[in-house]
Amino acid sequence: MKRFILLILCFIASKGYTQDFKFAHVTDTHVGSETGADDLRRTVQDINENIDLKFVIVSGDITEFGADEELKLAKQILDSIAIPYYVIPGNHDTNWSESGGNSFRNIFGSETFYFTYDGYRFAGTNSGPNMRMSPGQVPRENLVWLDSILQVDTQLPLIYVNHYPQDSSLNNWYEALDRIKKQDVRLFLCGHGHINKAYNFEGIPSVMGRSNLRAKSPSGGYNIVTISPSKAVYQERNPGGATQEPWHTIQLVNHHFEKNSLQYARPNYAVNKKYNKVKQQWVFEDNSDIGAGIAQGKGTVFIGNTNGEVYALNLKNGKKIWTFKTAGKIYSTPSVWKNILVVGSSDNFIYGIHTKSGTLLWKIKADKAVLGSPVIHKGIAYIGASDGIFRAINIKSGKLLWSFEKLKGFVSTKPLYYNGTIYFGTWGNEFYALDAKTGTKKWQWSNGASSRMLSPAACYPVAANGRIFIVAPDRYMTALQANNGTLIWRKKMEEYRVRESIGLSSDRSLVYAKTMDGQLIGISTKAQDMQVEWESSLQLPYELAPTAIIENNETIFVPSNSGLLSAVNRQSGKVIWQYKISNCLVNPILALKKNQIIVSTMDGRIVNLNY
Repeated sequence: MKRFILLILCFIASKGYTQDFKFAHVTDTHVGSETGADDLRRTVQDINENIDLKFVIVSGDITEFGADEELKLAKQILDSIAIPYYVIPGNHDTNWSESGGNSFRNIFGSETFYFTYDGYRFAGTNSGPNMRMSPGQVPRENLVWLDSILQVDTQLPLIYVNHYPQDSSLNNWYEALDRIKKQDVRLFLCGHGHINKAYNFEGIPSVMGRSNLRAKSPSGGYNIVTISPSKAVYQERNPGGATQEPWHTIQLVNHHFEKNSLQYARPNYAVNKKYNKVKQQWVFEDNSDIGAGIAQGKGTVFIGNTNGEVYALNLKNGKKIWTFKTAGKIYSTPSVWKNILVVGSSDNFIYGIHTKSGTLLWKIKADKAVLGSPVIHKGIAYIGASDGIFRAINIKSGKLLWSFEKLKGFVSTKPLYYNGTIYFGTWGNEFYALDAKTGTKKWQWSNGASSRMLSPAACYPVAANGRIFIVAPDRYMTALQANNGTLIWRKKMEEYRVRESIGLSSDRSLVYAKTMDGQLIGISTKAQDMQVEWESSLQLPYELAPTAIIENNETIFVPSNSGLLSAVNRQSGKVIWQYKISNCLVNPILALKKNQIIVSTMDGRIVNLNY
């Protein structure tokens, strides 16, 4: 009889069945907000007083702004948890991160997690968006990592965690779901929405947990999850109070998705057949994300990725020529002067690299990450960093010519050189004009926004007729006198909700602006008010991509946050063609001669298009 019972127990164990266990699901702590740190301290104390909890899952938006000090404080508080905890970043930790996400990885050890407990395996991935406003995106390198870890412990059921709901709010939701549905996935956990809510994503039972913030209540809260062999039970817990009655129960069963014949929505690439005169000459697939634009050399193009690599591709065939490795993620678009490439990295260095060999010529250390992109004028590179310093560098010698050290907020944009002055915005609601020769401040302007997240920091400024034009997430477009910063006009139009994506027409008569509602308009560079003088027939869906618009040979190239590139005729405003590269954010576009462009998307795809 004892032997029979032992066999039964062995059989149950081999099937991955478990005894009941409890864990805490904490999410959206937003340390750095008004009550975030205090609310998290209360939750940690409450968790430590509950001897039934085995571990804690923290599913993103750990901080408010992704700042280094916020991350360090959050880690300090979380480290006082007496049981193991597992953490992933959310959009607040990555989209406005002064370190480009490097600090999250360094402080917490990883941006993913994988562990097993009592017959279950748990896997969590980053969700982005990383440094560029768009829908969320699981980084390409996280998907490569997921491919490897899902080959481990395959006999155990899986619980998957991401900050975002697994729907179109995440650009590549299907890439993660297609992977985990090949496993015995039984439950998905997320945050982001700040409320307790049950979902079902393509047949996977899913739960969004409430934010840990107190909001208008006396205290914050989290969820206690009880896992048994057949079900998961969710109960909200308010620190210092009672555990509430269960608000949701999930049946934990093997859904056998491999036998499911249901078809789910996937991105549509039919537009590439509609405009068949656009030809893909070559494509390069990176194993990491790409969050920067492309620079051109002689027969070569250069780009950086979030694995910290800068590399050269053959312009004719897209084959890799050389690779230079840095120790941080790269969100800086390289620039080239003669045979020297200049680029910044989140490892706190600005690099000068030989374009032919990929060897290091010089490097300059900053105190924090270098996320800004260099602009080059007459052998001088101008670039901002996250340490509050803007620098001018002699490219040939690699010597620092001057530095301006009083910036409010960090720099992540590409500055503008115009009539001997450098212009750029920061994530501190400020916009600066510095003398290009000396680094002396000519003027400084603030948009006065209530939040750093509304700063004029992601747009590429443009200039014409003695004016500087900028846009910001506050939906205002602003025209300033280039010489002294005097406000000419500043306007917010409800019918044209501009955000961060602008560009200048070749004749300098129009500032192109893409609206959040997917329109493309042209604003006069001479009028005394925000005057719409031109409008395209282009109509995109809801749009967030901050990538600059460019015009080349009477064709306007309009990027999107969903991998669609649109070409619009300058004279008629009509759409000439569209090409869908992937389903992720389009990065800065490189236009070449002879109707040729090279463009990348955030998920690591680079294409050379002839049109």
